[in-house]
Amino acid sequence: MARQKLSEFKAKKILSEALSLPYTGVSLTSSSRNSLPSIDPLKIYVLKVDQGIKKRMKQGLIFLDLSLENMNEKIKVLEDKGFTQFLIEEYIIHERKSEKYLSIQRDREGMYVTFSNQGGIDVEDNEHSIESFYLHDKNINQKESEYQLPSQLLRMIVDCMNAYHISFLEINPFVIDNKSIFLLDLAMEVDDAGEFFVKGKWTHEDFVTSEKKKFKEEKKVALLNAQSQAAFSLNVLNPNGALFMLLSGGGASIVIADEVYNRGHGHLLANYGEYSGNPNEEETYLYTLEILSLLFSSKVQKKVLIIAGGVANFTDIRITFQGIMRALYEHRSKLRKENVKIFVRRGGPYQKQGLENMKKFLEKDGLLGQVAGPEMILSEIVENALKEVENQ
Repeated sequence: MARQKLSEFKAKKILSEALSLPYTGVSLTSSSRNSLPSIDPLKIYVLKVDQGIKKRMKQGLIFLDLSLENMNEKIKVLEDKGFTQFLIEEYIIHERKSEKYLSIQRDREGMYVTFSNQGGIDVEDNEHSIESFYLHDKNINQKESEYQLPSQLLRMIVDCMNAYHISFLEINPFVIDNKSIFLLDLAMEVDDAGEFFVKGKWTHEDFVTSEKKKFKEEKKVALLNAQSQAAFSLNVLNPNGALFMLLSGGGASIVIADEVYNRGHGHLLANYGEYSGNPNEEETYLYTLEILSLLFSSKVQKKVLIIAGGVANFTDIRITFQGIMRALYEHRSKLRKENVKIFVRRGGPYQKQGLENMKKFLEKDGLLGQVAGPEMILSEIVENALKEVENQ
């Protein structure tokens, strides 16, 4: 028995039917997109990647307020990122403050409910609003009065979960407007052993994985990671992005990527990934080559490279910088030609010598954006890099 993710399209069909809600979403794949289904050209739509991926909005995998005319263009953008399965839905205009969050998970103790009246993509930032409890007949009406969470809605969802062997569902966000319910985003997992019993309500053909078609650079980094005692990862977010990240491991890399998004520039983020575990010069050189390959493939006019991370405990900054500079040196002419500027923020063993060497190298080859140690906060290096991109 294993939990399997259903496509959002199938999940919404199941739950909408159980709640007696209309659902007009359209599922399509790369192979069928040239013959878009008949949708109303006078309405506006949402386009999503439908492959079981979390935090799609932050990764630029959802487009809002689309007309039928520019649908194919945006599908192509998502295909260029390596995705093949999509969902088109009518765009529901609403106020963000009306967004709610609900998840129900089946475990040994029963149905575990998590709810917030402040849902949406930033629900995790509103921890004070999140309530969790086990659901049973004695408290279901109480929860309605406490959280304005309709008891009838909970009962119908639980009945649906029991009927169709659903192990987990998450609605984030959903909106209740004049007693109408809108399921804006829905994730659902089922127990695959229940397929025989649900009589075709879902089948294994409705299962999705978060895997996308890999770029050659991602494949090479995966091979490097497999062959090294150090750790390397690379995920292409936007092949035509403007901000290219060469990040070292630890929480700092996540902070840097989130900072770009929080400043409203998530669409500019070309990649995410990191190196960690004290890689040697050769390994860092090879990793940097793949980041540069992505950078040169991007079709945008203005690009920057951010080489950053926190304060390392044992990674030798000099050694990793030697590998990075070696790759940059090989491509210095092309970097200059494309007017790429490089922003560096790093700390750790031998940081003084490493940063000095990097600054001299970037100055000499006309690539210097900024070089700083841990005295500069991470958000500042992001801010300065974004100014460079915007100044075009």
